[in-house]
Amino acid sequence: MKKITILLLSLCAALLSSCMHYDYYGSSSIYGGSDYLSGFNDPRVNRGLTHHGKPAPRGYWDGDSLTGSPKIVIRLADQRAYFYKGGQLAGVTPISTGTDGHSTPRGSFRVTEKDIDHVSSLYGVIKNKATGQVVNKDADTRKHKAGPGEVFERAPMAYFLRFNGAIGMHAGFLPGYPASHGCVRLPEEMARIYFHNAPMGTPVIVE
Repeated sequence: MKKITILLLSLCAALLSSCMHYDYYGSSSIYGGSDYLSGFNDPRVNRGLTHHGKPAPRGYWDGDSLTGSPKIVIRLADQRAYFYKGGQLAGVTPISTGTDGHSTPRGSFRVTEKDIDHVSSLYGVIKNKATGQVVNKDADTRKHKAGPGEVFERAPMAYFLRFNGAIGMHAGFLPGYPASHGCVRLPEEMARIYFHNAPMGTPVIVE
């Protein structure tokens, strides 16, 4: 009986390891305290929960052995981004898209820029230089300026894949619902994988 149990556990482990699974939120190490992606310091993030207290969904990647032309399909209703290679599903990741007033437009686009260390030209946080305390966690360069003793920190957007004007896909915080200024946020590890598997010109379909 013990041998059968061990065999079954080994089989389950092998099946689970056939796809790489990643936490919904990924690592927050790249964000350097820039709380424009508000909620990063919510203790529920570290427990793998959404802001509703429910278990966080997980993304997966199983595309290293696949060949063929890449394509990314972003489904707003599902809050998921699907990566295809040669018409075969290579990976799926949870996402967070634009909120009302900053929606992520539907349409057919292509990757026009890749920037692994991209930062926002518009959004970020304003901090007190001396204390590091956030004075404005959702600052806009067009509206807000750092005052005396303050500094404007632009929001990090690592693994940035631009596909529609100022809009792109990048690593960011996912609260479990649309929460961005129009970009498509991915967990850090999934953003890294999508970035390295999507060459310039990759079709991006938002539906």
